[in-house]
Amino acid sequence: MKIKPLITVSICVFILGFGVGCANHYPDLPPASIQRSHVVNPYDYNYLIGPGDQLSIFVWRNTEVSSSVVVRPDGKITTPLVEDLIASGKTSTALAREIEQVLGTYIRDPIVTVMITGFQGPYSEQVRVIGEAARPQALAYRQGMTALDVMIAVGGLTSFAAGDRASVVRIIKGEQRQFALRLESLIKDGEIEANADILPGDIIIIPEAWF
Repeated sequence: MKIKPLITVSICVFILGFGVGCANHYPDLPPASIQRSHVVNPYDYNYLIGPGDQLSIFVWRNTEVSSSVVVRPDGKITTPLVEDLIASGKTSTALAREIEQVLGTYIRDPIVTVMITGFQGPYSEQVRVIGEAARPQALAYRQGMTALDVMIAVGGLTSFAAGDRASVVRIIKGEQRQFALRLESLIKDGEIEANADILPGDIIIIPEAWF
């Protein structure tokens, strides 16, 4: 009759020892580098090409070197006569001018137009939504984007969300700042004054409600 408590104690000691032995003793990684967007006013925004973007490159009167490409994960593209050209972080106009310079070695007075047909944008320009959103994800920034636009894109809040305790993390002059967002008041109560402008690179954090 006294064996059962002894077995229970032994199991508890074993589990405790196993838990201590399995504790994570690996060193911590350093914090992620701050990737600052150059946009401080949502109406000054110029879209920058990023990895995964689909580009249509048209060379006037030279269809044989025109092409459609996807920007590689390293931010570069390769087209006929143009190899490993960095596209990420540039506007379509700036990229077109650089392609013209390269093609000028082979073609007389090339005229290039770059059209972005599929959008991702560089990571530093994407808007990330984490926590209790219906579909947490990274979104390509759009000029004039607001918190309401973001909530529509991610499908709103989950039933466990504390929407009025949400916040947005933003890099201002190289420093990380955090601001309050009242997302539940915005999308459930229709308080339009709770809407706010979103900037490229913002991180929206939606915590879980306390029950």
